[in-house]
Amino acid sequence: MEPTKNSILIVEDDFLSIRALSEILRHDYTIYVEKKSSRVCDLAKRILPDLILLDIMMPDMSGYEVINELKRGEETSDIPVIFVTGMTNSEDEAKGLACGAVDYINKPFKESVVRMRVQHQIKIVNLIRKLQNLSTTDELTGVGNRRYFLTSVQHEWERAKREQTPMGVMMLDLDYFKKLNDTYGHITGDEVLVHVAQTIKSGLKRATDKIARWGGEEFAIIQPNTTFAGVRKIAEDIRIAVEKSRFPMEGQDPISLTTSIGVHCVTPNPDDEYTADDLIAAADRALYRAKQMGRNRVCYHNEPD
Repeated sequence: MEPTKNSILIVEDDFLSIRALSEILRHDYTIYVEKKSSRVCDLAKRILPDLILLDIMMPDMSGYEVINELKRGEETSDIPVIFVTGMTNSEDEAKGLACGAVDYINKPFKESVVRMRVQHQIKIVNLIRKLQNLSTTDELTGVGNRRYFLTSVQHEWERAKREQTPMGVMMLDLDYFKKLNDTYGHITGDEVLVHVAQTIKSGLKRATDKIARWGGEEFAIIQPNTTFAGVRKIAEDIRIAVEKSRFPMEGQDPISLTTSIGVHCVTPNPDDEYTADDLIAAADRALYRAKQMGRNRVCYHNEPD
């Protein structure tokens, strides 16, 4: 499988400039084009390009106005912007850099300069992404780590509070994992954790649903914009999938696995003091109850009557 290309959004109203930039960059990057600067922020939120090439002199909104709007947006504030312009005096360049542009490409274009400056910024983007991924990924299982989960749950909580949408959290614990480790050894135990993480991940159908390793044999899942009925169905589907999965052992019977799951789902009240931490704690209490009741079951903090 070929690696996914980085994406670039070209914001330009001049046809010849669009064609020139596209010809220079299209072989190495996925190219998007927007001719109206007033539509840039909405488009950027949808496609989340790795880099924006932004003309300063646009008919509806200047490049300066566009970059200021991008920097105010939660989803777009970190997208690097290179100004594309025929304005070459130092005052214009200083103004653009003060607005948050990372570089300038002057018209008329020189192919080698365009390639070099774009490549430089894309390298930075990819390096930052790699470092962020390392800091938020569990080294063993490849899913998110505890830091990733806490950051994500807070972000989704604030979104749910603003949009008044329901949000669910699951806490999952692999049953009798200490006994499994003692019986088969820690190497097998680690392989089982990887197996379970992938089983859980395959049960999540939406890109917005996020899984993380909370610690040890415990995992956590965030389900934004999901009703209680939706969270309950996914939780039960995951419990059944883990129970059916069986971990293969060479020359031995496969290892049977089960998991206990605690669930909480709530629509945040903007005027309430209830927090994302309270949501996690409630799901954790439901998990504890699931284990007390015999394991291999789903318990809910707020099951409707």
